[in-house]
Amino acid sequence: MESATVRPEEAARFGAMAAEWWNPRGSSAMLHKLNPVRLRYIRDQADRHWDLDSADRRPLSGKRALDMGCGAGLLAEPLARLGAAVTGVDAAAETVAVARAHAAAGGLDVMYRQGDADVVAGESFDLVTCLEVIEHVADPVVFVAQLAALVAPGGLLILSTPAKTALSRFAMISVGETLGGIPPGTHDWDRFVAPEQLRAAAEAAGLRVIDQSGLSFSPARGFVLSDSMALDHFLTAVRA
Repeated sequence: MESATVRPEEAARFGAMAAEWWNPRGSSAMLHKLNPVRLRYIRDQADRHWDLDSADRRPLSGKRALDMGCGAGLLAEPLARLGAAVTGVDAAAETVAVARAHAAAGGLDVMYRQGDADVVAGESFDLVTCLEVIEHVADPVVFVAQLAALVAPGGLLILSTPAKTALSRFAMISVGETLGGIPPGTHDWDRFVAPEQLRAAAEAAGLRVIDQSGLSFSPARGFVLSDSMALDHFLTAVRA
């Protein structure tokens, strides 16, 4: 597909993995391991920003959410269970097909669209998430600006991406793509984005950054939120 941000070879790579996306021991095993801490971060940021009840099981009721680069719905489905009206967008037709089938089988009403940010241009969402995607796009700065334009006034943009450090190269490529279950060739370290670069892109797009946090790995606890952004990092920004 023609796009200012989608790299066709990346869409094809992830589309080829679509059938295994929901297998926690398949090619997307690492995403399954990351998902609990990603959801914890999103929930914490949403609770704080909108002063939500932390005990509410459907705190996002009445809010529209967009998951850009949604894959087969690993994040979109939990957002729907939290009460949001969710739209998921992915460049690969294969993953969108799997996402639709999986949501239907689970009785979830998630709107999936195949394409890039252009397929939701002109719409606005209270929550826009884009996790572990920016390192795969053609132009991160343009991409962040496209995401920012989709955030409703007072809404949140939540991003995550690997840091560009020696640790991330070792953990995600040298080890992760050899022993850690990440398919070889998934990552290109030259495309990793440093925390300061991500912040600059969000601010250039007119957003106000309200949080940056890290994700680390603990042998005892697995992936955890952390003050260190040397491995992977989150950013939350708000449209004023």
